[in-house]
Amino acid sequence: MEQRVRIHKVRVGDGEIRVIRPDPVPERLVLRDDGHWLSMYVDRGGAERLAALWALAARSARSLVHLPLRANRAPADAVGGDGVPVTLDLVLAHHGLQFPTASWKDVRARLGTGRPHTAATPDGDFPDPGAVDHARRYHRAYRDHLGFDIAAHTLFVVGSATAFREHGTELRAFVDEASSHGDRYPGAGHSCVEFTSGPWSRPRTRRHVPGSLHIQYCDTWRD
Repeated sequence: MEQRVRIHKVRVGDGEIRVIRPDPVPERLVLRDDGHWLSMYVDRGGAERLAALWALAARSARSLVHLPLRANRAPADAVGGDGVPVTLDLVLAHHGLQFPTASWKDVRARLGTGRPHTAATPDGDFPDPGAVDHARRYHRAYRDHLGFDIAAHTLFVVGSATAFREHGTELRAFVDEASSHGDRYPGAGHSCVEFTSGPWSRPRTRRHVPGSLHIQYCDTWRD
């Protein structure tokens, strides 16, 4: 799949940070910290862009994939948690970068307009569902988990290429099936997929970030 992006480069100390942003930013894709969990709302187009950028993150071990989503508005019927929801940007990052999230606010402020670019990812970049051994995620030696962190109103989803590809399989199935979910399962409620931080499901990470990311499909988006 080909998609338009912008490439930004920022000098940080003796090195350089490369940031990839979608161009344009999908409007029907919203991320919020709802207190007890992280919530994402997508329509069909937003879900497809998310899956494409997820695949790009799996292939971009030396780049941050940044989705500037804070200005987007959630659908009117979005259900929040306790208190006032906080809208967030999203960054997908390979764990090998070891990017210090504390420096993100400064990096983001210096991104500039960037350079237009067309990025391509193969349609079969995610493994088939039957090829993913979910049971091995519970082995003590397994390291290909996703991790969550929040800095400067941005959720960082960090993982290896394997972690992004295997979770991408679930995301791709969600994209393919969400629009027909209501027809196939009448009365079953909304279509969603959920990712967690680390090997075990827990309310919060060690840095007190909600440990669950709930991605919900919205076929009728009312502002």
